[in-house]
Amino acid sequence: MTLSIRDTQATDEAEWRRLWAGYLAFYKADVPPDVTANTWRRILDPASPVSMRVATRDGRLEGFAIHLSHPSTWVMSEDCYLEDLYVDEASRGGGVGRALLDDLIALAEARGWARLYWHTNADNARARRLYDSYVPTDGHVRYRMKLAQGASAS
Repeated sequence: MTLSIRDTQATDEAEWRRLWAGYLAFYKADVPPDVTANTWRRILDPASPVSMRVATRDGRLEGFAIHLSHPSTWVMSEDCYLEDLYVDEASRGGGVGRALLDDLIALAEARGWARLYWHTNADNARARRLYDSYVPTDGHVRYRMKLAQGASAS
């Protein structure tokens, strides 16, 4: 059947939570249930900058791309940050990740965003092969400092 990419809907919650659990397991991350619930609320809230596109086939979610746009000090328009991209393990290698990235690129271009960026673990070889087919790494190193206020996730 045909793969389809679309905005998420409230009825996707159970399937998204299934994929989200797989995503967290892949990264060995422990995100508290209240943070997951808040993420879902943000995704559905039209006033939130957090959005999600989903890949579906036969009514089943096969992957998601959570992203947000934000102002930049380097360009006149906004940038798009792809925060989370995940493809169900059973669907990997079938073009779902590429379809989600292509969709997000088209969305960013349609909205006039200047740049799309993301990061992944250095040892995530499979994802890096996909990402490298689009653009080489820009060489930046990420630093993350947990702050006492709101630091309930990894």
